[in-house]
Amino acid sequence: MVSLSSSAVSTIPAPVTSSAPVPSSALPQLPELPSIVDGLPHISGWEAEVDAVTHLSRPVALPYTNLKLRQVSAAFAIGLHMHQPTIPAGPDGALINNLQYMFEHPYEQDNHNAGSFAYCYSRMANFIRDLVDQGCNPRIMLDYSGNLLWGLEQMGRHDILDNLRRMTCDAAYYPHVEWLGTMWGHVVVPSTPIRDVRLHVQAWQHHFASLFGWEALARVKGFSLPEMHLPNHPDQLYQLITVLKDCGYRWLLVQSDSIETLTGEAIAYPHIPHRLIARNAHGATASITVLIKTQASDGKLVGHMQPYAAAKHEAKWLITDPVCQHSPCLIAGKEIPPLITQISDGENGGVMMNEFPGAFRNAWYEIREQGLSSGVMGLNGSEYLELLEAEGIEPTDYLPCQAKGQHLIWQQLDPDTVTPEQMKGAIATLQAEHPDFHLQGHSWTDYINWEHGYENVLKAMQTLSHRFHAKINQARSKHQSIPLTQQYRYRNALLHHLLLQTSCFRYWGQGTWTDYAQELYRRGEAILRYDFRD
Repeated sequence: MVSLSSSAVSTIPAPVTSSAPVPSSALPQLPELPSIVDGLPHISGWEAEVDAVTHLSRPVALPYTNLKLRQVSAAFAIGLHMHQPTIPAGPDGALINNLQYMFEHPYEQDNHNAGSFAYCYSRMANFIRDLVDQGCNPRIMLDYSGNLLWGLEQMGRHDILDNLRRMTCDAAYYPHVEWLGTMWGHVVVPSTPIRDVRLHVQAWQHHFASLFGWEALARVKGFSLPEMHLPNHPDQLYQLITVLKDCGYRWLLVQSDSIETLTGEAIAYPHIPHRLIARNAHGATASITVLIKTQASDGKLVGHMQPYAAAKHEAKWLITDPVCQHSPCLIAGKEIPPLITQISDGENGGVMMNEFPGAFRNAWYEIREQGLSSGVMGLNGSEYLELLEAEGIEPTDYLPCQAKGQHLIWQQLDPDTVTPEQMKGAIATLQAEHPDFHLQGHSWTDYINWEHGYENVLKAMQTLSHRFHAKINQARSKHQSIPLTQQYRYRNALLHHLLLQTSCFRYWGQGTWTDYAQELYRRGEAILRYDFRD
């Protein structure tokens, strides 16, 4: 690793790669999408175009980065997760965002924080622009749910969306800001009908393109799971990875205690990329690169810029204890800097609201004063991975891992000859013999059981999913003058279908929130019954 430099640099360096930025004209000729269509968010209708844009074979960060790998002794990456659910609580039960409800009911619970929440959804654009103007070299990854993005539109908060747009669409900020894809409806994957995962992924891609443009969508290559909830059922995990790769994603953010080695041990080197492997009940295998967050959900860690402090510690250790052949920082015989990665809610809690802005700025000021030619640096996920690939390191070189608990399954089964019946039997045996074994996945909310006690919501989700797919398959079999996914009835049915699966209808317990879910189910079922009678 390169030793820390004490020389100061007053301005950020220009891009250092030889690759020229790919202009928007290199994209397929595509129409500009309105973000609202007939009063609904633009969440479907351009599946082929989304597929073409997200599968462009080109680096998305390397042409714009102003860092070289040899400059970095250790690195850190931070992400901010933003979400507010959509609820049937407006006038006459209209769909509104919970943020709007907070503004309209300021004396309920912590709704007085609505203004602070709204500011948090916008402020990162101000921070990034100010820091760049001051000669700093900041980095941030952003994860906004589709619920929230639509809610900001519904509220007419174009000030927030325009601020995000300036940060996202101005090439001057490409090296500094990375958007992560996510599920449009903020669903926990293990308890969501697995056939609906693709709908959420594609809906978010549609909506993001309509808000920020096709070129911005082409640069979204990392994925952030709501609640950081990684499924550990072999079939679910296989399907998730397959969908993500089919939709153009190259890497996934996971947390360290949701994965394990192929022999069941805890991950020893969470600061380097791994390769998450999924094997299903039919013997098929899928894999995707993962970056690992090392702590549970705690706004204090990001709020106080703990990943930066951890990276400085790593850098000092690497200098005093030279890398040997057993070092985790050697991949394919090449020395790489560790990446300390963390993500948290971007608005919840006093630390994120009040202490994060100063800590965030001070970290980049300190890095500027150390000198931007070498030392501890901030990197975004795709930037880090593409810098490694530029050094000849391939995704297949990364250490393999699997979802936590799967080693118990594969101890009993041969992945090359496994059958669904064999897997079903092995799982039943493990559940009987190992009280702690479960296939509900792992998340930063492991203290919450997303299934037990929520049969009223889960049954509604399963029923509506079955009816949605049955009606859509029937409609697809008939001639359509307008593509089905561009029709109002489809988009309206899809919207209610996705909204019903939002995690908040279980996170907040029985009562008002489960009642919201039942109302969304009732409306979704009515749409399918009356609008798909032909």
